[in-house]
Amino acid sequence: MTVLTDHTAAREAVDAGLRAAAARLPAPAARIAAYHFGWTDASGTPVEANSGKALRPILTLLAAKAVGGEEAWRQAVPAAVAVEMVHNFSLIHDDIIDRDSLRRHRPTAWKVYGVNDAILVGDALHALAFECLAEAGGDRIPAGTSLLAQTVRALIEGQLADTRFESRDQVELSECVAMSEAKTASLMGCATALGALFGGGTPQQVDALRDFGFRLGLAFQHVDDLLGIWGDPAVTGKAVYSDLRNRKKSLPVTAALGSGHPDAPELAAIYSATGQLTETELRRAADLVEACGGRQASRTSAETLTEAATNSLNVEGLRPEAVEELTELAASTVHRAN
Repeated sequence: MTVLTDHTAAREAVDAGLRAAAARLPAPAARIAAYHFGWTDASGTPVEANSGKALRPILTLLAAKAVGGEEAWRQAVPAAVAVEMVHNFSLIHDDIIDRDSLRRHRPTAWKVYGVNDAILVGDALHALAFECLAEAGGDRIPAGTSLLAQTVRALIEGQLADTRFESRDQVELSECVAMSEAKTASLMGCATALGALFGGGTPQQVDALRDFGFRLGLAFQHVDDLLGIWGDPAVTGKAVYSDLRNRKKSLPVTAALGSGHPDAPELAAIYSATGQLTETELRRAADLVEACGGRQASRTSAETLTEAATNSLNVEGLRPEAVEELTELAASTVHRAN
């Protein structure tokens, strides 16, 4: 019997699926994909680099286990691979849009291979996601591909909103939450819903697990936004104050700007100024976000959303051991910023 408690078997199965799918790409694209996933260095030499947390595919397999028992997760591996392909296509494109030079402690794909090639590899991973899902076979494919397609549309909607926020002086917190729901929460909800679907779950179980993933995804974004300001580069793999450098209207920043606090106008002035922010201005902006309550607001929201996500699992027929694993994973995700 394979137990997923340490997620080793899950990660190995997903990694094997990702490698097999990426190997189908033309050699130049396969080389860039291998570098992005952390399997090789820029010259194509195999390395043991950081391939990321694999949070979304693990959620997919745990959701399958929750509805179908210990071995049901194996049926959901193609769905988990598809979810991770979509996630990484979005990461490659996001790095280009945001001009981020580092991911997972290494230069981003576009910095190494150029913008054009990176865009095309992102497109290829998008296509591979649907190919992997379709090859799983069975009567779940129409519903699964439809859900994944809807999620990609939501991701694009969220990314469009995110980029447009950068040129706006004022963004409402409700708009920022809606953007985060589309850009981040939708894919996590898709991950758990696909896992429940491929694990043989009932419609009620699929809905419950999708709700769990969606709420956890929004909590994850709150934490990710905190790390985008105060995260340790040695842990995040990105430069300190990375979101502030890009003048991101992230959740804590938007909460701070709309707080009505006396220091909010100073933060708004820093964000509306032209030119690259100095290290002094970046430190001041971070202090202002905290002083205006943005840091605490995101922490509180993340905790509330995680509790609500866990409560979504109170549905008939879910395996208790898998529910416990999902609950523990949710808690560890939110505590990343502590």
